[in-house]
Amino acid sequence: MLLSELLELTGRGEGSNLEFKRGGEDLRPEVLAKEIVAFANMRGGTILIGVEDDGSISGARKENLQEWLADTVIARYVHPRVFVEYQEVDTDGGTVAVVEVQESNAKPHALRHRQREDIYVRSGSVCQLATTERTVRLFESGGLPNAERMPAHGSSIEDLDERRCREYLAEHLRHTEEELEDLPGLLAAHKFLVGKPPNLRCSYAACALFGKFPQRNLPQAGLRLTVCAGMDEDSSPRFDQVYDLPLAEYRGELRAPDPVEPALHKGTRLREYISHEEVIGRTRRSIWDYPEEAVEELMVNALIHRDWTKQDCVRVVVYSDRLEIISPGALSNGLTIEDIKRGASHSRNPIMVRVFGRYGYMENQGMGIRLKVIPLMREHNGRDPEFEATEHYFKVTLRKRQSAVEQSSAQPEVA
Repeated sequence: MLLSELLELTGRGEGSNLEFKRGGEDLRPEVLAKEIVAFANMRGGTILIGVEDDGSISGARKENLQEWLADTVIARYVHPRVFVEYQEVDTDGGTVAVVEVQESNAKPHALRHRQREDIYVRSGSVCQLATTERTVRLFESGGLPNAERMPAHGSSIEDLDERRCREYLAEHLRHTEEELEDLPGLLAAHKFLVGKPPNLRCSYAACALFGKFPQRNLPQAGLRLTVCAGMDEDSSPRFDQVYDLPLAEYRGELRAPDPVEPALHKGTRLREYISHEEVIGRTRRSIWDYPEEAVEELMVNALIHRDWTKQDCVRVVVYSDRLEIISPGALSNGLTIEDIKRGASHSRNPIMVRVFGRYGYMENQGMGIRLKVIPLMREHNGRDPEFEATEHYFKVTLRKRQSAVEQSSAQPEVA
């Protein structure tokens, strides 16, 4: 690395692929090892030893730094071992050690310290302990299955609705009647059954898509619909129910007149609580409080992209002034809210994405929020949807038009 390149890096500041470390004798091996682990688990990065947090160069003053890095930091604290590139650059402020860490193909790597193995990832300019879902993703990139392919405990092919399975395989994958005679074999080939005969188990994806009662073997499946009388959840709910229903519909029912229900969940009462009646001329019409296509897009996204390692089901909460759709789990693969607004996407659950695509629900894959939800809400009430992303959930809030808020008292009560 040239001195000019080093100075450019120090002037840039720390970020997702750049870390500064003081180079004194007090530099602890576990601290440096944590940074190496995080970079190796993500997209790689550069560690500059001998640079202060503000980018000023103080110099690497630790003796035998390269040997210490290899024989102590990496050999003892990083598992499995990571190979790094090391070089030193002399500056007026002292020598800076440049440690280049490449993205690993043997993920996940862990920090071994105090009789523990902790998996770290890089998030912006800091290292964080990997969430359960991120850990599963790291294992997947290292050759192990992702969450939707995990076996549902105690399940078997008997827990799947045979008609739904057969119709999907025949209509969308073009399997013949002769091939369908070996239904277990086909389901295993498409990762809906996992394991080895005679102990084949339903995958998480199979339970969610085709299960007779998905929550029997996958408690986090389904959808919970809550309707609140006021503007907060502390008020007594007017309606609160969990729907234990599979996502794949029977042939002929997919393109129902109402795409939110029953196309996704036959029998839910969502539309009843996000619409109101208006008299136009001599005709009484049901008017949606929110753009129908926007609601459908968000429902599909929440169900497809949810984190199956979280033990919560998808939630839809209706307040008098807004609608919230909550999908369990953090945004996948380091995506941010701004990324999503720009149309970026990452398939956390590729099996679910493929299945929903074949059913016709993925016309704007990765672009639905940008091309559909945001423009429709601006047209509807001049307000953008609101997004909130935490390590536990991703929530989208749609605000109701003021005229519709005034109509909310006319919503039907539950008998």
